Amino acid sequence: MAEKAVTRGRAARMSGRERREQLVAVGRRVFAEKGFDMTTVEEIAARAKVSKPIVYEHFGGKEGLYAVVVDREVSTLLSALEHSLAEQRAHPRVLMERAALAFLSYIDENEDGFRILVRDSPVSRSVGTFSSLLTDVAHRVEEILAAQLSLHSYPARDATIYAQMLVGMVAYTGQWWLETRKPSKEVVAARMVNLSWYGLGALQKKPGLRGVAGD
Repeated sequence: MAEKAVTRGRAARMSGRERREQLVAVGRRVFAEKGFDMTTVEEIAARAKVSKPIVYEHFGGKEGLYAVVVDREVSTLLSALEHSLAEQRAHPRVLMERAALAFLSYIDENEDGFRILVRDSPVSRSVGTFSSLLTDVAHRVEEILAAQLSLHSYPARDATIYAQMLVGMVAYTGQWWLETRKPSKEVVAARMVNLSWYGLGALQKKPGLRGVAGD
């Protein structure tokens, strides 16, 4: 009987890969709830019902686990956004609609992950942050805008600043929507595209500031 109990116990044990995935899931929840600074290895271990050395064995500490969690979230969001912008022949407005909706859908389906991304990361971590992710997205949007600006005889060099503006608007609105969840993501996406598209549609080729000397 004792031998059977030992066998059942061994069979119920997680493999190394399963344990790692469990710790990533637990860490993701705790980081989302408390942020990096307030999260401890002790709490992660307690929630996963393992000893602290197990966490250190798999990730080397809290920083290592955080890095894995953030990298996965960045990959998930960037993949969704790149997919939304993949169809080169689609109308630019349609691409903007798809990108805005993809961003909001990620927030809707990955609330914990998005909360982690928008929080401050450790000082030692310079890559895989929300700001670096938005930079990647802005570069992709810049390519689309440059082609459209050139097509309509506008300076293609302006695509850089307009891409930053558009991506910033979507990111900031997404953070606001995370807390309100109203109106629906479809309505929010439509409103963002309405503002940006018709603003772009009436762009001046050489804009200036009214009421400022020299303009």
